[in-house]
Amino acid sequence: MVPAPDDELWPTLGPQVCDLIEERAVHGPGALRGRPYVLDPEKRALIYRWYEVFPQGHPRAGKRRFKRAGLSLRKGTAKTELAAAVAFAELHPEGPVRCDGFDADGEPVGIPVSDPYIPMVAYTEEQTEELAYGALYVMVTEGPDVDQFDPGLDRIMRWDGRGRAVALASSPDSRDGARTTFQHFDETHRFTLPRLVAAHGTMLANIPKIMAFDPWSLETTTTYTPGEGSVAQGTHEFAELVASGKNRDRTLFFFHREAAPKPDEDLGDEETIRAAVREASGPSIASWPDFEGQVDAIVSLYNAPDTDRAYWERVWLNRRVQAGRQAFSVERWAELARPEQTLPEPGDRIVVGFDGAQFRDATALIATHLSTGFQWSLGIWECPPGANDPGGEGWECPEHEVDAALVEAFNTWDVVRVYADPPYWEGMITHWKGRWGDQRISEWWTNRPKAMAYSLRAYQGAMTTGELTHSGDAVYARHIGNARKKFLKMLDDQGQPLWVIEKERHQSPLSMDGAMGGCLSWEARRDAIKAGLNQPKRQSYVYTA
Repeated sequence: MVPAPDDELWPTLGPQVCDLIEERAVHGPGALRGRPYVLDPEKRALIYRWYEVFPQGHPRAGKRRFKRAGLSLRKGTAKTELAAAVAFAELHPEGPVRCDGFDADGEPVGIPVSDPYIPMVAYTEEQTEELAYGALYVMVTEGPDVDQFDPGLDRIMRWDGRGRAVALASSPDSRDGARTTFQHFDETHRFTLPRLVAAHGTMLANIPKIMAFDPWSLETTTTYTPGEGSVAQGTHEFAELVASGKNRDRTLFFFHREAAPKPDEDLGDEETIRAAVREASGPSIASWPDFEGQVDAIVSLYNAPDTDRAYWERVWLNRRVQAGRQAFSVERWAELARPEQTLPEPGDRIVVGFDGAQFRDATALIATHLSTGFQWSLGIWECPPGANDPGGEGWECPEHEVDAALVEAFNTWDVVRVYADPPYWEGMITHWKGRWGDQRISEWWTNRPKAMAYSLRAYQGAMTTGELTHSGDAVYARHIGNARKKFLKMLDDQGQPLWVIEKERHQSPLSMDGAMGGCLSWEARRDAIKAGLNQPKRQSYVYTA
Protein backbone atom coordinates (compact mmCIF):
# COMPACT_ATOMS: atom_id res chain seq x y z
CA MET A 1 0.00 0.00 0.00
CA VAL A 2 1.39 3.39 -1.02
CA PRO A 3 1.42 5.41 1.12
CA ALA A 4 1.45 3.10 4.09
CA PRO A 5 -1.25 3.60 6.75
CA ASP A 6 -0.61 6.64 8.95
CA ASP A 7 -0.37 6.47 12.72
CA GLU A 8 -3.20 9.01 12.92
CA LEU A 9 -6.27 8.61 10.73
CA TRP A 10 -7.07 11.30 8.19
CA PRO A 11 -10.54 12.83 7.90
CA THR A 12 -12.47 11.06 5.16
CA LEU A 13 -15.77 11.24 3.31
CA GLY A 14 -15.54 7.45 2.99
CA PRO A 15 -18.29 6.56 5.48
CA GLN A 16 -20.78 8.85 3.76
CA VAL A 17 -19.86 7.54 0.30
CA CYS A 18 -20.16 3.94 1.47
CA ASP A 19 -23.57 4.65 3.01
CA LEU A 20 -24.86 6.13 -0.26
CA ILE A 21 -23.58 3.17 -2.27
CA GLU A 22 -25.13 0.57 0.02
CA GLU A 23 -28.43 2.45 0.32
CA ARG A 24 -28.94 3.44 -3.34
CA ALA A 25 -26.83 1.20 -5.60
CA VAL A 26 -27.35 -2.37 -6.74
CA HIS A 27 -24.95 -5.00 -7.97
CA GLY A 28 -24.17 -5.06 -11.68
CA PRO A 29 -24.15 -8.00 -14.13
CA GLY A 30 -23.63 -11.38 -12.51
CA ALA A 31 -25.18 -13.66 -9.92
CA LEU A 32 -26.09 -10.72 -7.61
CA ARG A 33 -27.51 -8.48 -10.34
CA GLY A 34 -30.11 -6.06 -9.06
CA ARG A 35 -29.58 -6.87 -5.38
CA PRO A 36 -28.60 -4.09 -2.96
CA TYR A 37 -24.89 -3.39 -3.21
CA VAL A 38 -22.87 -4.64 -0.23
CA LEU A 39 -19.28 -3.60 0.41
CA ASP A 40 -16.91 -6.11 1.96
CA PRO A 41 -14.49 -4.73 4.61
CA GLU A 42 -11.55 -4.36 2.22
CA LYS A 43 -13.52 -2.40 -0.38
CA ARG A 44 -14.94 -0.21 2.35
CA ALA A 45 -11.42 0.46 3.62
CA LEU A 46 -10.29 1.36 0.11
CA ILE A 47 -13.08 3.90 -0.28
CA TYR A 48 -12.15 5.39 3.07
CA ARG A 49 -8.57 5.89 1.80
CA TRP A 50 -9.64 7.21 -1.61
CA TYR A 51 -11.81 9.89 -0.01
CA GLU A 52 -9.36 11.18 2.59
CA VAL A 53 -9.27 14.99 2.84
CA PHE A 54 -6.90 17.46 4.46
CA PRO A 55 -7.91 18.23 8.08
CA GLN A 56 -9.17 21.43 9.63
CA GLY A 57 -6.42 23.96 10.10
CA HIS A 58 -4.47 22.79 7.08
CA PRO A 59 -4.03 25.34 4.25
CA ARG A 60 -5.88 22.91 1.95
CA ALA A 61 -8.48 21.84 4.51
CA GLY A 62 -11.27 19.79 2.93
CA LYS A 63 -9.48 19.16 -0.38
CA ARG A 64 -8.82 15.62 -1.55
CA ARG A 65 -5.57 14.08 -0.38
CA PHE A 66 -5.19 11.80 -3.40
CA LYS A 67 -5.67 12.78 -7.05
CA ARG A 68 -4.80 9.41 -8.52
CA ALA A 69 -5.61 5.94 -7.21
CA GLY A 70 -4.49 2.56 -8.51
CA LEU A 71 -5.94 -0.81 -7.55
CA SER A 72 -4.30 -4.10 -8.55
CA LEU A 73 -6.13 -7.27 -7.52
CA ARG A 74 -6.43 -10.79 -8.88
CA LYS A 75 -9.11 -11.77 -11.35
CA GLY A 76 -12.57 -12.38 -9.90
CA THR A 77 -12.52 -9.91 -7.00
CA ALA A 78 -15.22 -7.54 -8.33
CA LYS A 79 -12.82 -4.59 -8.59
CA THR A 80 -14.51 -3.38 -11.80
CA GLU A 81 -17.88 -3.34 -10.07
CA LEU A 82 -16.32 -1.40 -7.19
CA ALA A 83 -15.15 1.24 -9.67
CA ALA A 84 -18.67 1.41 -11.09
CA ALA A 85 -20.06 1.93 -7.58
CA VAL A 86 -17.66 4.82 -7.02
CA ALA A 87 -18.70 6.31 -10.38
CA PHE A 88 -22.33 5.93 -9.24
CA ALA A 89 -21.59 8.00 -6.13
CA GLU A 90 -19.66 10.59 -8.17
CA LEU A 91 -22.55 10.96 -10.64
CA HIS A 92 -25.41 10.79 -8.15
CA PRO A 93 -27.16 14.14 -7.54
CA GLU A 94 -26.92 13.46 -3.79
CA GLY A 95 -23.48 11.86 -3.74
CA PRO A 96 -21.45 13.16 -0.76
CA VAL A 97 -18.19 13.05 -2.69
CA ARG A 98 -16.69 16.52 -2.07
CA CYS A 99 -16.05 18.28 1.20
CA ASP A 100 -18.13 21.37 2.11
CA GLY A 101 -16.55 22.09 5.46
CA PHE A 102 -16.51 20.27 8.79
CA ASP A 103 -19.16 19.59 11.42
CA ALA A 104 -18.91 20.30 15.15
CA ASP A 105 -16.97 17.07 15.67
CA GLY A 106 -14.40 18.01 13.05
CA GLU A 107 -15.72 15.47 10.55
CA PRO A 108 -15.95 16.48 6.86
CA VAL A 109 -19.38 17.19 5.40
CA GLY A 110 -19.97 15.72 1.93
CA ILE A 111 -21.86 17.32 -0.96
CA PRO A 112 -22.35 16.25 -4.59
CA VAL A 113 -20.40 17.61 -7.55
CA SER A 114 -22.57 20.26 -9.19
CA ASP A 115 -21.87 19.24 -12.81
CA PRO A 116 -19.88 16.00 -12.97
CA TYR A 117 -18.12 14.79 -16.10
CA ILE A 118 -17.00 11.16 -15.74
CA PRO A 119 -15.14 9.45 -18.61
CA MET A 120 -14.90 5.67 -18.17
CA VAL A 121 -12.24 4.16 -20.41
CA ALA A 122 -12.04 0.55 -21.58
CA TYR A 123 -9.34 -0.85 -23.86
CA THR A 124 -11.73 -1.66 -26.74
CA GLU A 125 -15.17 -0.45 -27.72
CA GLU A 126 -16.55 -3.96 -27.24
CA GLN A 127 -15.43 -3.95 -23.61
CA THR A 128 -17.20 -0.75 -22.56
CA GLU A 129 -20.48 -2.58 -21.97
CA GLU A 130 -18.81 -5.51 -20.22
CA LEU A 131 -16.64 -3.55 -17.82
CA ALA A 132 -17.31 -0.67 -15.42
CA TYR A 133 -19.64 1.35 -17.65
CA GLY A 134 -21.85 -1.71 -18.13
CA ALA A 135 -22.03 -2.21 -14.35
CA LEU A 136 -22.87 1.47 -13.83
CA TYR A 137 -25.65 1.18 -16.43
CA VAL A 138 -27.27 -1.62 -14.40
CA MET A 139 -26.92 0.37 -11.19
CA VAL A 140 -28.80 3.36 -12.56
CA THR A 141 -31.45 1.41 -14.49
CA GLU A 142 -32.29 -1.32 -11.96
CA GLY A 143 -31.68 0.41 -8.63
CA PRO A 144 -34.06 2.48 -6.48
CA ASP A 145 -33.01 5.78 -8.10
CA VAL A 146 -33.98 5.09 -11.71
CA ASP A 147 -35.85 8.41 -11.79
CA GLN A 148 -32.60 10.29 -11.17
CA PHE A 149 -30.87 9.31 -14.42
CA ASP A 150 -31.27 9.35 -18.20
CA PRO A 151 -29.24 6.29 -19.31
CA GLY A 152 -27.87 5.44 -22.76
CA LEU A 153 -25.49 2.88 -24.18
CA ASP A 154 -22.65 5.40 -24.44
CA ARG A 155 -23.63 8.03 -21.86
CA ILE A 156 -25.57 8.29 -18.60
CA MET A 157 -26.91 11.70 -17.59
CA ARG A 158 -28.64 13.09 -14.58
CA TRP A 159 -32.26 13.88 -15.33
CA ASP A 160 -31.62 17.55 -14.63
CA GLY A 161 -28.94 17.51 -17.34
CA ARG A 162 -26.24 18.62 -14.92
CA GLY A 163 -23.63 15.92 -15.25
CA ARG A 164 -22.91 12.75 -17.18
CA ALA A 165 -20.76 9.63 -17.37
CA VAL A 166 -19.48 8.57 -20.80
CA ALA A 167 -18.02 5.34 -22.17
CA LEU A 168 -14.74 5.80 -24.06
CA ALA A 169 -12.55 3.30 -25.87
CA SER A 170 -10.30 5.44 -28.03
CA SER A 171 -7.83 8.27 -27.82
CA PRO A 172 -9.50 11.30 -26.21
CA ASP A 173 -7.45 13.88 -28.12
CA SER A 174 -10.60 15.81 -28.97
CA ARG A 175 -11.40 15.89 -25.24
CA ASP A 176 -8.07 17.42 -24.25
CA GLY A 177 -9.85 20.29 -22.52
CA ALA A 178 -12.53 18.14 -20.91
CA ARG A 179 -13.76 19.38 -17.54
CA THR A 180 -13.22 16.00 -15.90
CA THR A 181 -14.37 15.59 -12.30
CA PHE A 182 -13.67 11.83 -11.96
CA GLN A 183 -12.36 9.31 -14.46
CA HIS A 184 -11.85 5.57 -14.49
CA PHE A 185 -9.51 3.35 -16.50
CA ASP A 186 -10.43 -0.35 -16.51
CA GLU A 187 -8.05 -3.31 -16.97
CA THR A 188 -5.02 -1.08 -17.52
CA HIS A 189 -2.74 -4.11 -18.00
CA ARG A 190 -4.33 -4.21 -21.45
CA PHE A 191 -3.46 -0.58 -22.18
CA THR A 192 -0.31 -1.45 -24.14
CA LEU A 193 -0.85 0.23 -27.51
CA PRO A 194 0.83 3.62 -27.89
CA ARG A 195 -2.54 5.32 -28.49
CA LEU A 196 -3.93 3.96 -25.20
CA VAL A 197 -0.82 4.92 -23.25
CA ALA A 198 -1.00 8.39 -24.83
CA ALA A 199 -4.72 8.62 -24.04
CA HIS A 200 -4.02 7.83 -20.41
CA GLY A 201 -1.39 10.56 -20.27
CA THR A 202 -3.71 13.06 -21.94
CA MET A 203 -6.52 12.33 -19.52
CA LEU A 204 -4.29 12.52 -16.45
CA ALA A 205 -3.29 15.98 -17.68
CA ASN A 206 -6.98 16.99 -17.48
CA ILE A 207 -7.07 16.46 -13.72
CA PRO A 208 -5.29 19.67 -12.60
CA LYS A 209 -7.26 21.89 -15.00
CA ILE A 210 -10.37 22.70 -12.96
CA MET A 211 -9.35 22.48 -9.32
CA ALA A 212 -12.70 23.78 -8.08
CA PHE A 213 -14.13 20.32 -8.89
CA ASP A 214 -11.30 18.63 -6.93
CA PRO A 215 -11.08 15.95 -9.68
CA TRP A 216 -9.36 12.57 -9.46
CA SER A 217 -8.58 9.35 -11.37
CA LEU A 218 -9.02 5.67 -10.55
CA GLU A 219 -7.27 2.77 -12.31
CA THR A 220 -8.32 -0.84 -11.70
CA THR A 221 -6.51 -3.86 -13.09
CA THR A 222 -5.12 -7.32 -12.70
CA THR A 223 -1.35 -7.03 -12.61
CA TYR A 224 0.62 -6.68 -15.82
CA THR A 225 2.94 -8.79 -17.94
CA PRO A 226 6.45 -7.33 -17.54
CA GLY A 227 7.87 -5.69 -20.62
CA GLU A 228 4.65 -4.86 -22.43
CA GLY A 229 4.87 -1.22 -21.40
CA SER A 230 1.28 -1.08 -20.21
CA VAL A 231 -0.32 1.69 -18.20
CA ALA A 232 -0.59 -0.77 -15.30
CA GLN A 233 3.16 -1.35 -15.41
CA GLY A 234 3.85 2.38 -15.43
CA THR A 235 1.56 3.01 -12.45
CA HIS A 236 2.93 0.11 -10.42
CA GLU A 237 6.55 1.05 -11.05
CA PHE A 238 5.78 4.69 -10.24
CA ALA A 239 4.23 3.56 -6.95
CA GLU A 240 7.38 1.60 -6.16
CA LEU A 241 9.46 4.73 -6.73
CA VAL A 242 7.21 6.64 -4.34
CA ALA A 243 7.41 3.86 -1.74
CA SER A 244 11.22 3.80 -1.95
CA GLY A 245 11.46 7.57 -1.52
CA LYS A 246 12.94 8.07 -5.02
CA ASN A 247 9.87 10.09 -5.97
CA ARG A 248 8.13 12.44 -3.57
CA ASP A 249 4.70 12.41 -5.18
CA ARG A 250 2.02 12.93 -2.51
CA THR A 251 -1.07 12.62 -4.70
CA LEU A 252 -0.93 8.87 -5.44
CA PHE A 253 -2.66 6.06 -3.58
CA PHE A 254 -1.81 2.54 -4.77
CA PHE A 255 -2.93 -0.83 -3.48
CA HIS A 256 -1.65 -4.18 -4.79
CA ARG A 257 -2.30 -7.64 -3.38
CA GLU A 258 -0.52 -10.78 -4.56
CA ALA A 259 0.55 -14.19 -3.36
CA ALA A 260 4.17 -13.52 -2.47
CA PRO A 261 6.49 -16.02 -4.22
CA LYS A 262 8.30 -18.28 -1.79
CA PRO A 263 11.69 -19.99 -2.14
CA ASP A 264 11.43 -23.43 -3.76
CA GLU A 265 7.68 -22.98 -4.12
CA ASP A 266 5.91 -25.89 -5.80
CA LEU A 267 2.49 -24.92 -7.08
CA GLY A 268 1.95 -28.53 -8.03
CA ASP A 269 1.56 -29.22 -4.32
CA GLU A 270 -2.12 -29.07 -3.31
CA GLU A 271 -1.58 -27.30 0.01
CA THR A 272 0.86 -24.77 -1.46
CA ILE A 273 -1.30 -23.72 -4.39
CA ARG A 274 -4.44 -23.37 -2.28
CA ALA A 275 -2.55 -21.23 0.24
CA ALA A 276 -1.29 -19.04 -2.60
CA VAL A 277 -4.81 -18.50 -3.96
CA ARG A 278 -6.06 -17.59 -0.47
CA GLU A 279 -3.21 -15.11 0.02
CA ALA A 280 -3.88 -13.45 -3.35
CA SER A 281 -7.57 -13.20 -2.47
CA GLY A 282 -7.22 -11.55 0.92
CA PRO A 283 -9.38 -11.99 4.04
CA SER A 284 -12.45 -10.17 2.73
CA ILE A 285 -12.74 -12.28 -0.42
CA ALA A 286 -12.08 -15.38 1.69
CA SER A 287 -15.26 -14.58 3.63
CA TRP A 288 -17.43 -14.74 0.50
CA PRO A 289 -19.99 -17.57 0.36
CA ASP A 290 -18.40 -20.84 -0.82
CA PHE A 291 -14.97 -19.27 -1.21
CA GLU A 292 -13.36 -22.71 -0.95
CA GLY A 293 -15.44 -23.77 -3.94
CA GLN A 294 -13.92 -20.90 -5.90
CA VAL A 295 -10.46 -22.02 -4.79
CA ASP A 296 -11.25 -25.52 -6.07
CA ALA A 297 -12.20 -24.12 -9.48
CA ILE A 298 -9.09 -21.91 -9.71
CA VAL A 299 -6.78 -24.79 -8.76
CA SER A 300 -8.43 -27.03 -11.33
CA LEU A 301 -7.59 -24.49 -14.04
CA TYR A 302 -3.92 -24.69 -13.07
CA ASN A 303 -4.00 -28.47 -13.43
CA ALA A 304 -5.69 -28.44 -16.85
CA PRO A 305 -3.34 -29.84 -19.54
CA ASP A 306 -3.62 -26.82 -21.88
CA THR A 307 -3.20 -24.11 -19.22
CA ASP A 308 -0.65 -21.34 -19.77
CA ARG A 309 0.68 -21.45 -16.22
CA ALA A 310 2.45 -18.10 -16.45
CA TYR A 311 -0.88 -16.51 -17.41
CA TRP A 312 -2.64 -18.43 -14.63
CA GLU A 313 -0.10 -17.18 -12.08
CA ARG A 314 -0.54 -13.60 -13.26
CA VAL A 315 -4.33 -13.46 -13.20
CA TRP A 316 -5.07 -15.70 -10.18
CA LEU A 317 -2.09 -14.95 -7.93
CA ASN A 318 -1.67 -11.38 -9.26
CA ARG A 319 2.05 -11.89 -9.74
CA ARG A 320 4.09 -10.02 -12.31
CA VAL A 321 5.38 -12.92 -14.37
CA GLN A 322 6.61 -13.23 -17.91
CA ALA A 323 4.04 -14.46 -20.41
CA GLY A 324 4.39 -18.18 -21.00
CA ARG A 325 5.13 -17.74 -24.72
CA GLN A 326 7.28 -14.63 -24.30
CA ALA A 327 10.46 -15.28 -26.25
CA PHE A 328 12.91 -13.12 -24.31
CA SER A 329 13.16 -12.10 -20.68
CA VAL A 330 12.33 -8.41 -20.50
CA GLU A 331 13.87 -8.23 -17.05
CA ARG A 332 17.16 -9.53 -18.44
CA TRP A 333 16.88 -7.15 -21.40
CA ALA A 334 16.54 -4.24 -18.98
CA GLU A 335 19.63 -5.43 -17.09
CA LEU A 336 21.61 -5.37 -20.34
CA ALA A 337 20.79 -1.73 -21.07
CA ARG A 338 23.75 0.66 -21.17
CA PRO A 339 22.12 4.04 -21.89
CA GLU A 340 25.22 5.89 -20.71
CA GLN A 341 27.44 4.15 -23.25
CA THR A 342 28.36 6.22 -26.30
CA LEU A 343 28.04 4.80 -29.79
CA PRO A 344 31.13 3.26 -31.38
CA GLU A 345 33.83 5.55 -32.70
CA PRO A 346 33.49 6.57 -36.36
CA GLY A 347 35.22 4.00 -38.53
CA ASP A 348 34.63 1.11 -36.10
CA ARG A 349 33.37 -2.11 -37.64
CA ILE A 350 29.68 -2.79 -37.21
CA VAL A 351 26.99 -5.08 -38.68
CA VAL A 352 23.31 -4.35 -39.32
CA GLY A 353 20.11 -6.41 -39.28
CA PHE A 354 17.06 -5.36 -41.30
CA ASP A 355 13.48 -6.62 -41.07
CA GLY A 356 10.14 -5.08 -41.83
CA ALA A 357 7.04 -4.48 -43.87
CA GLN A 358 6.10 -1.73 -46.27
CA PHE A 359 2.43 -1.10 -45.56
CA ARG A 360 1.67 -2.53 -42.11
CA ASP A 361 3.39 -3.33 -38.86
CA ALA A 362 6.93 -1.93 -38.58
CA THR A 363 10.40 -1.84 -40.10
CA ALA A 364 13.66 -1.92 -38.16
CA LEU A 365 17.39 -1.37 -38.71
CA ILE A 366 19.45 -2.64 -35.75
CA ALA A 367 23.22 -2.19 -35.56
CA THR A 368 25.76 -4.21 -33.54
CA HIS A 369 29.32 -3.21 -32.71
CA LEU A 370 31.48 -6.04 -33.97
CA SER A 371 34.07 -6.00 -31.19
CA THR A 372 31.82 -5.47 -28.12
CA GLY A 373 28.37 -6.84 -29.04
CA PHE A 374 26.72 -3.50 -28.20
CA GLN A 375 23.42 -3.00 -30.09
CA TRP A 376 21.46 0.13 -30.93
CA SER A 377 18.62 1.13 -33.23
CA LEU A 378 19.42 2.96 -36.45
CA GLY A 379 15.69 3.43 -36.83
CA ILE A 380 12.36 1.73 -36.17
CA TRP A 381 9.39 2.89 -38.23
CA GLU A 382 5.95 1.84 -36.92
CA CYS A 383 2.58 2.01 -38.63
CA PRO A 384 0.39 4.47 -36.65
CA PRO A 385 -2.59 2.73 -34.98
CA GLY A 386 -5.62 2.62 -37.25
CA ALA A 387 -3.82 4.13 -40.24
CA ASN A 388 -4.67 1.20 -42.52
CA ASP A 389 -8.14 0.53 -41.14
CA PRO A 390 -11.14 1.23 -43.38
CA GLY A 391 -11.39 4.98 -43.64
CA GLY A 392 -7.86 5.45 -42.34
CA GLU A 393 -5.28 7.65 -44.00
CA GLY A 394 -3.12 4.70 -45.02
CA TRP A 395 0.55 4.22 -44.20
CA GLU A 396 3.59 3.19 -46.15
CA CYS A 397 7.01 2.85 -44.57
CA PRO A 398 9.12 5.80 -45.77
CA GLU A 399 11.73 4.03 -47.91
CA HIS A 400 13.79 7.19 -48.28
CA GLU A 401 14.18 7.44 -44.48
CA VAL A 402 15.20 3.79 -44.20
CA ASP A 403 17.69 4.21 -47.02
CA ALA A 404 19.04 7.44 -45.52
CA ALA A 405 19.57 5.79 -42.13
CA LEU A 406 21.61 3.00 -43.70
CA VAL A 407 23.61 5.46 -45.83
CA GLU A 408 24.44 7.44 -42.69
CA ALA A 409 25.59 4.25 -40.98
CA PHE A 410 27.90 3.40 -43.91
CA ASN A 411 29.24 6.94 -43.92
CA THR A 412 29.92 6.84 -40.16
CA TRP A 413 31.18 3.33 -39.49
CA ASP A 414 32.77 0.47 -41.35
CA VAL A 415 29.67 -1.64 -42.04
CA VAL A 416 31.07 -5.07 -42.85
CA ARG A 417 27.76 -6.93 -43.21
CA VAL A 418 24.05 -6.24 -43.54
CA TYR A 419 21.62 -9.16 -43.15
CA ALA A 420 18.26 -8.18 -44.63
CA ASP A 421 15.01 -10.13 -44.79
CA PRO A 422 13.92 -9.63 -48.44
CA PRO A 423 10.08 -9.83 -48.55
CA TYR A 424 8.53 -6.50 -49.66
CA TRP A 425 11.99 -4.91 -49.91
CA GLU A 426 13.59 -6.81 -52.81
CA GLY A 427 13.97 -3.66 -54.89
CA MET A 428 15.63 -1.69 -52.12
CA ILE A 429 17.94 -4.58 -51.22
CA THR A 430 18.97 -4.90 -54.88
CA HIS A 431 19.70 -1.16 -54.83
CA TRP A 432 21.84 -1.59 -51.70
CA LYS A 433 23.76 -4.45 -53.32
CA GLY A 434 24.49 -2.25 -56.31
CA ARG A 435 25.74 0.49 -54.01
CA TRP A 436 27.80 -1.53 -51.50
CA GLY A 437 28.25 -4.96 -53.09
CA ASP A 438 27.14 -8.55 -52.45
CA GLN A 439 29.87 -9.14 -49.89
CA ARG A 440 28.37 -6.57 -47.54
CA ILE A 441 24.66 -6.83 -48.34
CA SER A 442 23.19 -10.33 -47.87
CA GLU A 443 19.65 -11.61 -48.17
CA TRP A 444 18.81 -13.52 -44.99
CA TRP A 445 15.40 -15.15 -45.30
CA THR A 446 13.62 -15.46 -41.96
CA ASN A 447 11.08 -17.96 -43.36
CA ARG A 448 13.59 -20.83 -42.99
CA PRO A 449 12.36 -22.34 -39.70
CA LYS A 450 15.41 -24.38 -38.69
CA ALA A 451 17.98 -21.71 -39.54
CA MET A 452 15.84 -19.06 -37.84
CA ALA A 453 15.43 -21.20 -34.72
CA TYR A 454 19.18 -21.70 -34.28
CA SER A 455 19.80 -18.00 -34.89
CA LEU A 456 17.24 -17.06 -32.25
CA ARG A 457 18.74 -19.50 -29.78
CA ALA A 458 22.14 -17.87 -30.23
CA TYR A 459 20.55 -14.43 -29.83
CA GLN A 460 18.82 -15.50 -26.61
CA GLY A 461 22.04 -17.11 -25.38
CA ALA A 462 23.93 -13.85 -25.89
CA MET A 463 21.38 -12.12 -23.67
CA THR A 464 21.74 -14.80 -21.00
CA THR A 465 25.54 -14.62 -20.89
CA GLY A 466 25.70 -10.84 -21.17
CA GLU A 467 27.72 -10.95 -24.38
CA LEU A 468 25.05 -8.67 -25.84
CA THR A 469 24.36 -5.20 -24.43
CA HIS A 470 22.27 -2.39 -25.86
CA SER A 471 21.52 1.32 -25.73
CA GLY A 472 18.23 1.06 -23.83
CA ASP A 473 16.06 2.29 -26.72
CA ALA A 474 12.44 2.13 -25.50
CA VAL A 475 10.89 1.15 -28.86
CA TYR A 476 13.44 -1.60 -29.40
CA ALA A 477 12.75 -2.89 -25.86
CA ARG A 478 9.02 -2.93 -26.56
CA HIS A 479 9.57 -5.04 -29.69
CA ILE A 480 11.72 -7.46 -27.68
CA GLY A 481 8.86 -7.80 -25.17
CA ASN A 482 6.27 -8.31 -27.91
CA ALA A 483 8.00 -11.35 -29.44
CA ARG A 484 6.27 -14.66 -28.73
CA LYS A 485 7.55 -18.21 -29.19
CA LYS A 486 6.10 -20.43 -31.88
CA PHE A 487 7.30 -23.96 -31.26
CA LEU A 488 8.29 -26.01 -34.30
CA LYS A 489 7.66 -29.69 -34.88
CA MET A 490 11.38 -30.39 -34.71
CA LEU A 491 14.02 -30.88 -32.03
CA ASP A 492 17.66 -29.88 -31.77
CA ASP A 493 20.56 -32.32 -31.34
CA GLN A 494 19.86 -32.55 -27.59
CA GLY A 495 16.17 -33.30 -28.11
CA GLN A 496 15.01 -29.81 -27.09
CA PRO A 497 12.13 -28.20 -29.02
CA LEU A 498 13.11 -25.49 -31.49
CA TRP A 499 11.11 -22.29 -31.81
CA VAL A 500 10.83 -19.15 -33.89
CA ILE A 501 9.17 -15.86 -32.99
CA GLU A 502 5.83 -14.42 -33.97
CA LYS A 503 3.37 -11.76 -32.83
CA GLU A 504 0.97 -12.55 -29.98
CA ARG A 505 -1.78 -13.10 -32.58
CA HIS A 506 -2.44 -12.55 -36.25
CA GLN A 507 -2.95 -8.86 -37.09
CA SER A 508 -1.87 -7.82 -33.60
CA PRO A 509 -0.75 -4.18 -33.48
CA LEU A 510 2.09 -5.13 -31.11
CA SER A 511 5.09 -5.12 -33.44
CA MET A 512 8.21 -7.28 -32.98
CA ASP A 513 10.23 -6.39 -36.10
CA GLY A 514 12.86 -4.78 -33.89
CA ALA A 515 13.45 -8.14 -32.21
CA MET A 516 13.81 -9.85 -35.59
CA GLY A 517 16.15 -7.12 -36.82
CA GLY A 518 18.22 -7.48 -33.64
CA CYS A 519 18.49 -11.23 -34.17
CA LEU A 520 19.62 -10.78 -37.79
CA SER A 521 22.16 -8.20 -36.64
CA TRP A 522 23.52 -10.65 -34.06
CA GLU A 523 23.68 -13.42 -36.66
CA ALA A 524 25.64 -11.09 -38.95
CA ARG A 525 28.08 -10.45 -36.10
CA ARG A 526 28.55 -14.17 -35.46
CA ASP A 527 29.27 -14.85 -39.12
CA ALA A 528 31.54 -11.83 -39.43
CA ILE A 529 33.61 -13.04 -36.46
CA LYS A 530 33.81 -16.55 -37.98
CA ALA A 531 35.13 -14.92 -41.16
CA GLY A 532 37.82 -13.13 -39.17
CA LEU A 533 36.44 -9.67 -39.80
CA ASN A 534 36.99 -8.71 -36.18
CA GLN A 535 40.75 -8.92 -36.57
CA PRO A 536 42.67 -5.63 -36.44
CA LYS A 537 43.05 -3.99 -39.80
CA ARG A 538 46.40 -4.53 -41.42
CA GLN A 539 48.67 -1.51 -41.46
CA SER A 540 50.16 -0.49 -44.78
CA TYR A 541 53.78 0.61 -44.80
CA VAL A 542 55.76 2.39 -47.48
CA TYR A 543 59.51 1.75 -47.46
CA THR A 544 61.86 4.25 -49.03
CA ALA A 545 65.54 3.86 -49.70
